[in-house]
Amino acid sequence: MQLLRSLAIAAGLAAWTIPTASAGPVVCRTSIEAPLDGSPLVEVSRCAPVTTTSELMEQRFFSYTAPYARGVSVINQITDVLGIAMGGREGNRVMGLGFPDQTIVWDGSAVENTYQVLLDQQSNPLPWRTADVSNGFCQGLPQGGCGLSSTPIEPAVTPVRGLW
Repeated sequence: MQLLRSLAIAAGLAAWTIPTASAGPVVCRTSIEAPLDGSPLVEVSRCAPVTTTSELMEQRFFSYTAPYARGVSVINQITDVLGIAMGGREGNRVMGLGFPDQTIVWDGSAVENTYQVLLDQQSNPLPWRTADVSNGFCQGLPQGGCGLSSTPIEPAVTPVRGLW
């Protein structure tokens, strides 16, 4: 790539730019869906790039406010005085009407909401139910744990009559 740019500059094509592309992991999900017009089922695939947690949090942190180095440009200073929020990693996206103190609140809300979603995705909202396991310390470890009584305990549950 650098060699091509050097050749372009040497040939007098300083304005010539080589388009860049980035590649990364992509996750595709395929589902079978029914169209609204009643035609047969179709298979629909949706693909999206994989975003790591750190990348996602950085995007949310700079949603409404540009990083400091980008935010001190002349354009950003003018938009700050006029109350126009310029956000994004490069500080070049108009995000709405809001002075810098308000955009900090918006960024904080975006980070908080993303944090809550990440926590919800890490833990299942329904707890796992398992049978009780003996702890092994009732009689000591060599005996193999707590002994069970010889008579089974009947549950004290009465049947519930239906409401119908």
